[in-house]
Amino acid sequence: MAKFVIAPHMRLHEWIAVEKGYFDEVGLDYVLEDQLLSATGERHDLGDRVGAYQTYEQGRTCDVSSACHWTVNVASASGHGKLYADAYSVSPCGIFVPANSSIKRPEDLAGLPISVGYQSGSHYSTIQAMEAFVDRDQINLSFSDGLLFKRMEHLIEGTVPAANLFSGPYYFMEQLGFRKVLDTSFMMAVMVAEDANPEDVKKYFGALKRAQSDIDNRQELYTHYYRDEFPEKFRAKMDTRLFGPGERIVFETYSREIFDESRAWVAERDIFEDGVGHLDYDQAVVGTAN
Repeated sequence: MAKFVIAPHMRLHEWIAVEKGYFDEVGLDYVLEDQLLSATGERHDLGDRVGAYQTYEQGRTCDVSSACHWTVNVASASGHGKLYADAYSVSPCGIFVPANSSIKRPEDLAGLPISVGYQSGSHYSTIQAMEAFVDRDQINLSFSDGLLFKRMEHLIEGTVPAANLFSGPYYFMEQLGFRKVLDTSFMMAVMVAEDANPEDVKKYFGALKRAQSDIDNRQELYTHYYRDEFPEKFRAKMDTRLFGPGERIVFETYSREIFDESRAWVAERDIFEDGVGHLDYDQAVVGTAN
């Protein structure tokens, strides 16, 4: 039988489950496969308008992976996998600027290029958060700076004025003294491959639930795992004792209401030129909620 292929998503849970043997204890024959090659940075300069959605569109070679819920929602409704409806997660995220930036308030971001990943969590969450402060036509998204670590690198180098960052880079920016101008925390969802073994999916989430309890209880014991996610050149400067817990998995239902409302929100903002998919909740999701 083929191994269950897991694509980690720059969070602590999978690393804890591996090191503490949780996957082994539930009998999951697995392998970790980084779809974005985070540590090497090899796929973090994908160019303009290539992001998380495109990796689903092109076909991820794994049984289970994560991305922002908007992307997983539309990808599953477009037939690129199944959204797992029995859990979701929430990721701290924010728009950061240099400490000496003249940008002090969210309103000051109006018209300013903000580096985000195309059709990725930073894209949608920037719009969602900024709409409370400025008119939609004043939100200036820049897609030319690659995925997460490239955006972070450009912000550190001073070649971009602002960037939306989450996970380890969020905490690294705080450590380096960059200022968070606006919180853009958002929901993540899980994509399950059409041919994934349902029993393996259940085992996988059983292990992650134990890892979540570990993080909730003693996050400081596990933040060192962020180092394994970062490109090598940044690791010497990282003090992961200062980092927070990051993404938190919520073992509640990604409901039909959330599914429909989120697709309507994306459609209203014309984020996808070809629409937001034609499959309904019952066709697009998998799990006991369905």
